[in-house]
Amino acid sequence: MGISQSAHQQALMMAPVLMYATRHCPYCQRARLLLQHKQVQVHEIDVGYDADLWEQMENVSGRDTVPQIFIYGQHIGGYDDMAALDRVGKLDSLLFNHNSSEGLSS
Repeated sequence: MGISQSAHQQALMMAPVLMYATRHCPYCQRARLLLQHKQVQVHEIDVGYDADLWEQMENVSGRDTVPQIFIYGQHIGGYDDMAALDRVGKLDSLLFNHNSSEGLSS
């Protein structure tokens, strides 16, 4: 029982951050902690026990690992990608200036 493309779009509008994750994945836990530290609202979709949701995640992200993180609809990748943006000071720009795509350019 996956979600449709339109449901994915609706989920993107529910919170600044949409994260496809599983409950016990260590990278998902690290992503949760970083986002909690940033004090941003996260809409999380647990793909752990639902093959259709996992397939939806693959379709919208082009990746087959968790977490997959979207900030204001922009796919930024997984935890390592998000942490790298944070280390160079670009994550805050994506989170708090949502019209900016600055964080995704090199």
